[in-house]
Amino acid sequence: MFSTDAHFLLTLHRTHVDELRAEADSARLARSVRRPGRSRAKSAGGHPLDSAASRDPALK
Repeated sequence: MFSTDAHFLLTLHRTHVDELRAEADSARLARSVRRPGRSRAKSAGGHPLDSAASRDPALK
C-alpha cells in the first residue's frame, strides 16, 4: 500500500490535517448557529452589553 516510510508519514500527516480542519469547521459552525433562549442583551442605548463586565462585582 505504501511504497516507503516517507509516503506513509505524508499520508498520515495529510489525514491528520484533514481531521483538524473538519474539527475547526465544526466548531466554527457551532459558534455561528443561534441557539434558542440565548438572545443578545441590549442596553438602553441600543449597544450590546458586555456580559463579562456586567458580572464583575468591582464594576458595580
